[in-house]
Amino acid sequence: MEYSLHPLGDNAVIIQLGKEINIQTQQRVQVIASYFDENHLEWMVEYIPAFTTITIIYDPVSPSLLGEKFALPYEKVCYHLDTLLPTISEGQSVESRVVEVPVCYGGEFGPDLDYVAKINNLTKDEVIHIHSTGDYIVYMIGFAPGFPYIGGMSEMIAAPRRETPRLKISARTVGIAGMQTGVYPIETPGGWQLIGRTPIELFRPDENPPSLLRAGDKIRFKPISEKEYREWEEDKRC
Repeated sequence: MEYSLHPLGDNAVIIQLGKEINIQTQQRVQVIASYFDENHLEWMVEYIPAFTTITIIYDPVSPSLLGEKFALPYEKVCYHLDTLLPTISEGQSVESRVVEVPVCYGGEFGPDLDYVAKINNLTKDEVIHIHSTGDYIVYMIGFAPGFPYIGGMSEMIAAPRRETPRLKISARTVGIAGMQTGVYPIETPGGWQLIGRTPIELFRPDENPPSLLRAGDKIRFKPISEKEYREWEEDKRC
C-alpha cells in the first residue's frame, strides 16, 4: 500500500494515501480506518479520515513514545506506522452499507432546483431523475456533525456554490456544490445549491454512533411527494 507521512503541529501526523479523490483511494482510507477501529494503539488519541488522508492525533507523552532511540515522539509514531501500514492489505474488503434517503425535491424544500435545471438546460423533473438515480458513495463526514460528502453525482446536474452563502439552511436539506451532493444534517449557514429535503435525521446525538451515515456507505436517493414528506414528519412526532 502506497502512502506518505507528514507532521501536523506537535501531536499529529497525516497519512497521505492518494492525491486524487476516487474510489480506490477511498477504499484505502476505509481499510486503515477499519483497522484502527478494531485495534487499540496506546499512543493514539483519535484518528480523522478524510478524502485522501487519515490524520492521527497522538499523545506525545505516552510511555510507548518515549525512549532514547528517537529524538521526537513524531519520529516514534512514524516508526510505528511504517511498521504497521505495510501489513494492512490493500485488498481487504470493508463491508459497505446501502442507505436509502427519501427526498422531497423542489418547492420550499429545494429553492434552487430551478437554477440547477436552468444552468444545465434541463427540466426540473430531469434534474430529479438524474439526482435520484446516481451511483453514490460517502467519501467522508465533515464540516458539520453528520454531514456526508457524497461522490458519484452526474456532471449533467453540477452547479457552482452560491456567490453569497445563506445564513441559515434548514436541517436535512439536500444540496449540490460542483460535482458533489450532500445533506445538511443540522441547521447551519451554507453555500450549496438547495434542491430538496429529507424527513430522516442524519445527526442523532443520542445514538452511538451519532451519524446515520458513515464513510463508505452507498446512498440511494428516493423521490417522495410533499404529502409523503409531511406524513413521515407526523410519524416521527407520534
